[in-house]
Amino acid sequence: MNIKRHDTGARMSRAVIHNGAAYLCGQVASPEARGGDVTEQTKSTLAQIDALLEEIGSSRERLLTATLYIKHAEDFAAMNAVWDAWVPEGHAPARTCVLGPMPAEELLVEITVTAAVDQG
Repeated sequence: MNIKRHDTGARMSRAVIHNGAAYLCGQVASPEARGGDVTEQTKSTLAQIDALLEEIGSSRERLLTATLYIKHAEDFAAMNAVWDAWVPEGHAPARTCVLGPMPAEELLVEITVTAAVDQG
């Protein structure tokens, strides 16, 4: 069984790659963006995802699934506007969006994705 773990700590790995799929841990806004609104936090979170996908040899064009967690239902449209601009046309993943509490009070959005990746 060929499993690669990326940036593994005591609690989690930032990504796990198996059978051509990369499973990313939940991403949140950078510390600098955490005081911002949902638009700023979503942009920051997606930038974190871009960086991690690049580190592991994938990209947003290779997304398979996405789960988005938002803290406030009224932020849904603003979050979607950022998401829609970020996802390349024709490459939308299977997606779920859930309303729920965040792991830290200042966070408004958390996103986790699965992407195709070449496994060598």
